[in-house]
Amino acid sequence: MSDAGSRTPRPRRAWLLCALLGLLAGLALGLMACDQVEDVADVVGMGENPGPLRIGLLLNLSEGAPGRAVERRQAFELAIRHVNDAGGIFGQHVQLVLGNSTLDPDQAVAEARRMVEEAGVHAIVGPTSSANALAVAEQVSGPLGIPTVSPSATSPSLTNADDNDFFFRTALADGAQGPVLARVVREQGFGNVGVLYRNDPYGIGLFEAFRNAWKGGINAVPVVDGKDSYLPELRQSAAAGASALVVLTFESEGTLIVQEALDSGLYTSFAFGDAVKSPDVVRTIGGDRLGGMYGTAGAPAPGAASEAWDAAYASIYGAPPAFAYVRETYDAAIALAFAAQAADSLDGAAIRDALREVGGGPGQKVTQDPGSIKSGLGTLSDGMGVDYDGAVSLDWDANGDLRRGHIGVWRFTAEGTVEDVDVISIGQQV
Repeated sequence: MSDAGSRTPRPRRAWLLCALLGLLAGLALGLMACDQVEDVADVVGMGENPGPLRIGLLLNLSEGAPGRAVERRQAFELAIRHVNDAGGIFGQHVQLVLGNSTLDPDQAVAEARRMVEEAGVHAIVGPTSSANALAVAEQVSGPLGIPTVSPSATSPSLTNADDNDFFFRTALADGAQGPVLARVVREQGFGNVGVLYRNDPYGIGLFEAFRNAWKGGINAVPVVDGKDSYLPELRQSAAAGASALVVLTFESEGTLIVQEALDSGLYTSFAFGDAVKSPDVVRTIGGDRLGGMYGTAGAPAPGAASEAWDAAYASIYGAPPAFAYVRETYDAAIALAFAAQAADSLDGAAIRDALREVGGGPGQKVTQDPGSIKSGLGTLSDGMGVDYDGAVSLDWDANGDLRRGHIGVWRFTAEGTVEDVDVISIGQQV
């Protein structure tokens, strides 16, 4: 835990340095330098506290849905803003580093290594896909001792990743989503379905969770990305007389699959996993063709706290987020910042060990509200504990998985939008 008393002398030395800068280069320059003086104090050896915390955001910025990446980046930046507005970590502004993982696990590993070895990040938010997360967890996070929190990697295979306990996630594993999706499909009156699922850890994991909960007929076909047509796979999935198609792919593949299914007449009814929850899909295909089709995705806890966070996000970016796992990206950044403050250290193992303390331990309840975050940082600086509850309750088990959370049910509308219609609680809610 941190010792607030050890930090008391630092602000006095910082402002003394500001005054000296003012004498040397004019008052205006001296005051402008005050925002950076904490970093200068470290350089000249005046402070004993850790240097600025650097958190990396590892996103797919070059492929797939740009809107999804934009919203997650905005949520990450909002988290850093709220922490810095509250005084930062160790009295210094948190620094952010952006990395482009693409959809290639090898590229994700290379980019994660660059962020650690060249940019000097102490922790990572991401990667956002399960295949990339598995590779980074086992080849970077674990071996290099970098605490890593993914907001959207949901594959069950990550539960037993060889990550040396450095990989966590703020999204429920798909063992929770699969049964909810199976229930939603049954409630729509479908008893015999085709399934197209992405042939990677994400698609396989979600399909297996769906299949294990499904009681009707099923004809499932794996697909790979980057194809110009999925008609052969669609015909194979429909061969047993399926009345609906369940699409468990990323957005770009899912859009093409649904278009070809409709144009060929093979399917007119669909259900979707979380990666296809996108307003761009229904805008591209049309609300007249997709309106009333349901899907599932991770969801924040309903209530005033989530509504307040949506309002704070919208006040800066113009509207609440439209994609899944945006709030979870915010939570991942806040949790890592809190853990560094609780550990009073930039050491990866120390931050990792503090994550469970700030996410599910005893202490002051902290929410996503900026005022609550500021209060929580003050509590941590005083050496006391906090229990941060954001979009999800960050009560992590021994594998870095959430013990409880929520799965949302959504649908495309005839007006060309995505509408959230229900939230299902998973695990014991306290």
